[in-house]
Amino acid sequence: MTTSESGERTAKTAPPVVRTASGAVRGRHEDGLAVFRGIPYAEPPVGEARFRAPRPVRPWDGTREACAFGPPPPQDPGVPGGAAAPPGPAGDHWLTVNVWTPEPDPAAGRPVMVWIHGGSYRMGHAGLPGYDARRIARDGDVVVVTLNYRLGVEGFTLLDGAPANRGLLDQVAALEWVQANIAAFGGDPGRVTVFGESAGAGSVASLLAMPAARGLFRRAVAQSVPGTFFSAPLARDIAAALAAEAGLEPTAADLAAVDPGRLAEAGRALSAKMPRYTGRWGQAAPAGSPFSPVVDGEVLPTTPWRALAAGAARDVDLLVGHNRDEFRLFMAMGGMLGTVTDEQLTRTLRLLAPGGEAGERAYRAAHPDASPSELFERVQTDWLFAVPTLRLAEAQLAGGGGAHVYRLTWPAPGGGGVLGACHVLDVALLFGTYRSVLGGLLFADADVPAEAEELSAAFRRSWTSFARTGDPGWPAYGTGERPVRTFDARPVVAPRPAEPTGHLWEGYEVPALPLLA
Repeated sequence: MTTSESGERTAKTAPPVVRTASGAVRGRHEDGLAVFRGIPYAEPPVGEARFRAPRPVRPWDGTREACAFGPPPPQDPGVPGGAAAPPGPAGDHWLTVNVWTPEPDPAAGRPVMVWIHGGSYRMGHAGLPGYDARRIARDGDVVVVTLNYRLGVEGFTLLDGAPANRGLLDQVAALEWVQANIAAFGGDPGRVTVFGESAGAGSVASLLAMPAARGLFRRAVAQSVPGTFFSAPLARDIAAALAAEAGLEPTAADLAAVDPGRLAEAGRALSAKMPRYTGRWGQAAPAGSPFSPVVDGEVLPTTPWRALAAGAARDVDLLVGHNRDEFRLFMAMGGMLGTVTDEQLTRTLRLLAPGGEAGERAYRAAHPDASPSELFERVQTDWLFAVPTLRLAEAQLAGGGGAHVYRLTWPAPGGGGVLGACHVLDVALLFGTYRSVLGGLLFADADVPAEAEELSAAFRRSWTSFARTGDPGWPAYGTGERPVRTFDARPVVAPRPAEPTGHLWEGYEVPALPLLA
């Protein structure tokens, strides 16, 4: 073996080291990739920094080990994604990023994909096994970044004496870290795509509308965008109710003296009580989460739909879509399949469908053979995910930008075969982490069929192609036929099929949810 061959072999087997703007980090080689975990992108938001905007991380000397995920932020004790306990060390360095890269070569210039996880803005973290990004990075030859951000009270409750939407500001800080550092990991800072699902998609939609996020990414993927954005009066009222659960006032000064775990428990307690507040909080009450982005007029000046229609993101390529049976997951997990009464259905239809009683009649007429549970699921799916997702694409077109639209209709094989194309199924397929999402519920007691593997590869191929070129592999959602890519056993690109209640939602503008009384 020559000296040069020996040197090349040592370079390939030695742990990868990258120098960031704050200091050097040492990762690991895994499955042909260089992987770095738990890199801080901001200072811990504790002590005097609690409830403040994120602060730049202080530089460190020497080489920092980057082999373990950072500690999850404080959150609702119910953690999605199949992890019995959050991985990673305990501690307060919640604001960290993780990087999967084919090669940490500054000359590589690969596309960069930045994942923002979901979890109702109150739970989840980037270290969950369902978000293992190795297949995306390896199959697509891209650099993937995942991140933690503040959740629940720490990140989204509107408090006197604190900036609004601190969780979104964390995401902006992480994207600034990407701009400053990703070239050293082999990524191109000029080709950054943000992608996220559920609350992560709501975050992506928010970033499209935020002045602070402009110029930090070139493309965006929003999977199952939730329509729950709070007006400032509603957010203040919810904050007061939440603080009262802990016997406090809704101020940063009052809450800063309380352990984050206690506040997370207060949020959980209020979530269980939210249906009682329907007369005051309206459509926000049945959503069951006291946390959402707040249209505060500053950090988030207006709703994403209004911002995009005004051209705020016309220079950003957008890919959006949703799953056909989104709400069925929540009904299955809540034991509601087949148990909804006609009285419950009536209340829900009148609350969520446009037109109140007229909307109720229209939904019943459009689905004459549907059971109360089936119709309950349909209107919840439409209001919470399907309509907001499509409206985001339409707003982007109105503002002079471009969009691609997809729909997932392939049913999950697990859960006794009743889950359909439910919420989060797209995450398991995109990452190829079938049994690591929701404790394996989506694929429980079933082999991963060949169809799933084919769909999984199709998702990654489309997403990484979009990140590379802006084209996921099907025509843009234009003003003519408006083609939609359907992900199923037999993939189809065709005009979006007409929905029986589609006329009800024509002209519907997704609002910032108001305080009713």
